[in-house]
Amino acid sequence: MTVSKMTWRPQYRSSKFRHVFGKAATKESCYDGVPITRSVQDNNFCAVNPRFLAVITECAGGGAFLVLSVHHRGKVDPHHPRVSGHRGNVLDIKWNPFNDWCIASGSEDTTVKVWEIPPHGVLKNLTVPWKELQGHSRRVSLIEWHPTANNILFSTAYDYQVMIWNLDCPEQVIKNPVRTISHHTDVVLSMSFNTDCSLLATTCKDRKVRLMEPRSGNLLREANCKTHKASKVLILGNMKMLLTTGTSRWNERQIALWDQDDLSVPLLEENLDGSSGVLFPFYDPDTHMLYLAGKGDGNIRYYEISSEKPYIHFLTEYRSHLPQKGMGVMPKRGLDVSSCEVFRFYKLVTIKSLIEPLSMIVPRRSESYQEDLYPMTAGYKPALTADEWLSGINKGPVLMSLKPGSQIADSYSEMSKGTGNSLDTRRSQSRPGMLQLQYIQDQMGTKDSKEDGDHADDDRSRMPVSNGEDLALCSPPRTENELRLKFHRQQEEIRRLRELLNQRDVRIKQLELEIKNIKNSQPQGSL
Repeated sequence: MTVSKMTWRPQYRSSKFRHVFGKAATKESCYDGVPITRSVQDNNFCAVNPRFLAVITECAGGGAFLVLSVHHRGKVDPHHPRVSGHRGNVLDIKWNPFNDWCIASGSEDTTVKVWEIPPHGVLKNLTVPWKELQGHSRRVSLIEWHPTANNILFSTAYDYQVMIWNLDCPEQVIKNPVRTISHHTDVVLSMSFNTDCSLLATTCKDRKVRLMEPRSGNLLREANCKTHKASKVLILGNMKMLLTTGTSRWNERQIALWDQDDLSVPLLEENLDGSSGVLFPFYDPDTHMLYLAGKGDGNIRYYEISSEKPYIHFLTEYRSHLPQKGMGVMPKRGLDVSSCEVFRFYKLVTIKSLIEPLSMIVPRRSESYQEDLYPMTAGYKPALTADEWLSGINKGPVLMSLKPGSQIADSYSEMSKGTGNSLDTRRSQSRPGMLQLQYIQDQMGTKDSKEDGDHADDDRSRMPVSNGEDLALCSPPRTENELRLKFHRQQEEIRRLRELLNQRDVRIKQLELEIKNIKNSQPQGSL
């Protein structure tokens, strides 16, 4: 007689992200008193990078948005300077992925404007953009940057057109896009690219999901599913799958998964609830985690995506009583790897005029760097120039490690190089006094560094390399761009030397105190 094993026990799927939890920032660490826009557009209204947080605000007359330091905490000054060059309400903002000081905005005034943020933030109202893109005939609803090519921007508006812009041109006002895609018969609701931007997916108010080649504008595939009305779409990295969020035939909120090569029938449809708010999907290709945040909800669901059935695995849910109007997402290079943070939201809470940072954390006992949580990820260097991509070249992102010590402490110089010397030359032509100002600042910085250098000669002898450059082999700057880079490197060196001097002063005082204590503790006869 043979005894068969019992098969009633459920099969659990092991995952390192099963116990990921959301940790909201304390009230003191939030951005308080922010007049968040009351627009009903289904956008995120917020954009974040490792240096700045930008949020669209409510204002009378024209459109504006705030740019705050990402390290700002507490109450925001109601009179804080804003970026306010639009004549209509701002509907969408996006940071340039390769330049933390460059942001684009789309507005109801039918224009897209690209702004240069000063290195120390917006200290006075900014009204003159670096570039102005004029081509749409109705309000601009969405903008997206190319994920791997430098200075390529996509925009779509209520004229049903998707336009591609090349910012590498001398004109400040650009009226002719390099490509106009006209396949849509209604308003485009969302856009998403694959890893190398060889594919563009869109959802439209006509209920269709379209997959096209962005450079040529050719329509590759089209989905028209009667049981799923899609509102947002994501291409899931290189998994050759698309994910859409929307509503079912019975107006239940629903997610659907599609095969990239066959959009006739979805691979999977899953109903979530009966709420009416739009579901915003966020995907992390490094961890294969999907986050779903509903507009007007307080909760965030998260899943793990696999390439095999059943494809989507529910992990858990973060719950809060504060409803979100939009969500900003920090790029991976801005996360705190020491606390095992794998994702960070910036949650817009309109009812309290609050922006609340929310960290998604993998619980680990070890405080050391976790290699398995942080594979090589997309960095801040572009893989292509605009002309290279337009000529037909596709490349994946330039990867970087998140391991502490492997990153350059001050990436301003690298990002300035990414924008190109020609851009900086054109900027100096549009602002003639900039070159003289930078030269004076550079000379003042040199004077300060000489004063600090008298006290730190021995430190320089031990550390001849500063910010990746040999100080003994520095050549005189020849262009405005080089002057600017020298200035920022010099300021960083001055700051480092001053910190070192302060530490030495503290150490000297400690030693003097120890000597005094030793003398006082010894008997008088032994002295």
